[in-house]
Amino acid sequence: MRKKRTLVQKGRKGLSIRKQCKLLGASINAIYYKPKGERPENEEAMKKMDRFYMEHPTAGARTMRQHLLDEGLHLNLKRVRRLMRKMGIDAIYPIRSLTKAGKASYIKPYLLRNLKVTRPNQVWSIDITYVPMAHGHMYLVAIIDVFSRRILSWMLGNTLDASESVEVLQQAIARFGTPEIINSDQGSQYTSGLWAEACGNTMEVSMDGRGRAKDNIWIERFWRTIKREYIYLNPCDNAIELRKGIEKFMQYYNTERHHQGIDNETPERKYENNKLLIRTHKAA
Repeated sequence: MRKKRTLVQKGRKGLSIRKQCKLLGASINAIYYKPKGERPENEEAMKKMDRFYMEHPTAGARTMRQHLLDEGLHLNLKRVRRLMRKMGIDAIYPIRSLTKAGKASYIKPYLLRNLKVTRPNQVWSIDITYVPMAHGHMYLVAIIDVFSRRILSWMLGNTLDASESVEVLQQAIARFGTPEIINSDQGSQYTSGLWAEACGNTMEVSMDGRGRAKDNIWIERFWRTIKREYIYLNPCDNAIELRKGIEKFMQYYNTERHHQGIDNETPERKYENNKLLIRTHKAA
């Protein structure tokens, strides 16, 4: 539906909005619908929750509520839990493996334990994170190549829908080829038929164990980096400004920022200098 909305435009000669919707099979109500935003006090709470979560990922709703009380924001526990769900964050701590009904068939085992990552495109990691703005918020999806730490594809959106993660994966494959393994968490975006169909049989699908703090550590470290070094320091007023700023930071991160974890190389150089390893592995 998101793609269909972008195709509908006012002022098309001979095509009213209603007629365009009919041709696309889209609901006219969906075209005009604008999601109701959160109240300013909730948006302020979510910003504080995001900063706290980046530093304390084991914090649950009760700890988060106490932190907000210390910050002068009086939210009840029910509202804190709702906002955490909206942000897509969960406390990270060991829990029993419990799967939700209807999604068990899409949950895959974690394939990266004790795996030595030795080449580009061997393992990609994908995730989605909440992004605070001066007024409101959006969500950022990104794929990172684990070997080189290069951000291969990303997208800024206003929902947690699986369709945006699928689009980011397709963009990365179109530019860099198909990975051997794609790793994600067990969020609703990735335990869905849409994600399973997008991954198909061309790559192995790996998912974090629930409550595992380090299973998807590479993309989690990137979220911390981009939030500390750009997003928190540059609160944007609109999506266009935010998208341009993130694009500029991604370019800097990939091409100029050196990483100790990859021998002080930049991610792009690490990826490009080792592409021969991809061809050698395929030939073998």
